[in-house]
Amino acid sequence: MPRIGIIGLSQESNTFLSKPTTYEHFANEMLVEGEELTSEYAGTHHEIAGFLSELEAQGAETVPIFMTKALPFGTIVPEAYTKIEDRLLHCLKHAGKLDGLLLAPHGATVSANFPDADGRWMEQVRGVVGPNVPVVATLDPHANLSQLMVDSVDALAGYRTNPHIDQAACGVEAAKMLLGHLRGDWKLTQAASFPPVAINIERQCTNEHPLVEVLAHFDRVRKLPQVISASLMLGFPYADVAEMGSAAVVVTNGSRSLAQDLSNELGQVIWDYREPLRGQFITVPEGVAMASSMPGPVCLLDMGDNVGGGSPGDGTLLAIELQRVAEAPAFVCIYDPEAVAKCAAAGVGNALTLAVGGKTDNLHGSPLVDQFTVKQVFDGKFQEHEPRHGGQKDFDMGLTAVIQTARGLTVMITSERVVPVSLQQLLAFGIDPKQFQYIVAKGVNAPLAAYKPVCPSIVRVNTSGVTVADMTLLNFRHRRKPMYPFELNTYWAAPSTGRGRDRTAGTQVKHVPLAPHE
Repeated sequence: MPRIGIIGLSQESNTFLSKPTTYEHFANEMLVEGEELTSEYAGTHHEIAGFLSELEAQGAETVPIFMTKALPFGTIVPEAYTKIEDRLLHCLKHAGKLDGLLLAPHGATVSANFPDADGRWMEQVRGVVGPNVPVVATLDPHANLSQLMVDSVDALAGYRTNPHIDQAACGVEAAKMLLGHLRGDWKLTQAASFPPVAINIERQCTNEHPLVEVLAHFDRVRKLPQVISASLMLGFPYADVAEMGSAAVVVTNGSRSLAQDLSNELGQVIWDYREPLRGQFITVPEGVAMASSMPGPVCLLDMGDNVGGGSPGDGTLLAIELQRVAEAPAFVCIYDPEAVAKCAAAGVGNALTLAVGGKTDNLHGSPLVDQFTVKQVFDGKFQEHEPRHGGQKDFDMGLTAVIQTARGLTVMITSERVVPVSLQQLLAFGIDPKQFQYIVAKGVNAPLAAYKPVCPSIVRVNTSGVTVADMTLLNFRHRRKPMYPFELNTYWAAPSTGRGRDRTAGTQVKHVPLAPHE
């Protein structure tokens, strides 16, 4: 019975946000050791749940060691990262003899002292267990993959979906790879390719063009003899680090040259699709006008205030436009603990003038000032039992109020930032999404699994902010150069022995022209 340890450290760090991530962000979200890790994740849709279920199914001994995570936010301050890493390594050193390790990093975690924070802690873990203990890690496809991450583990497996609804399945895949390696069924060997392409966040939905076509090539590679896994790293464009960008990683049975050749081929696929991966940018007035004539409810995705990308969640640009021009009911959720406290004090049924949102900085809109009637005040806790982006089950918005203007704009104001990945955020509190023509969700792709079942129409809106979809507007200082689309005349060709394309049945990537308005 092999003893398999489990460790996780996860945050998507937005380096363009002025506010940093502190130790308290992790401690308040999740910081667990030992069996508490098991109780937190058993029965969820997270990759750690996949680890647990597959290890149990194959009769391995699970050794839960350490897990911490924080909601996407700013760069982690050095003292916080160091404290977390020290605690993680302490727990690992006291876990006893291990036959293997399963890791759950995010892949886009940034600390001020270690910009490649995931590569750093994975390397430190490898240093503790030594070169002969197999280590397999999952990655969020928004990872900014580094060579250090690749070199620190025996195999990497990324989620295949965005919205991320296959996290548990990815955890199962990782556990199967590790246990198969231990049994001697195969020898895990991997390599990666790093094409100089930043994939626009607006084009990162895996069941939409052009990623459907790109991922078809990864699917073909996975079916080849000797290939164990192949993963597309979409990249996280809101981390100003040298690793920012897309990547392809392939795991084979004992052939590093084949892994490198095939990952190069897949890197070339990403490069060949670079133009349609640039994105489409719709302004706030255009988005609201389009939504007015579409079948409702219409989900307006507020890309510049994408909470799942680290934004503050108090953007008001769409709310102000809807209050100004919308002739039908609209819903928006805004983070504003100060306004919540005032509503709680006023009481349900009472009216008051409020300045809602727009309080973090001057990038996401000014406060929405109007007279509101308080409709509800509640504790903000709800659960999601279906597979949804992030694999989370329990949510806590803190003290929350629902308020409404005379024009029919309904605003849910929360005391804690929450990524809008669950429709239970409305349904659990008696709010029927079908009563609205417009529903604003502060995200890009993460909300889709939750909102598509009730929203026949989706519009991604290029609002300003620290997660603005047009990433060429951001002030990068550390990214790779040249890189497409920042430098449009960038040229790149993957090194190749020529074997890769033969092995995918001669599939050739054709130039895909930009669609209208792109």
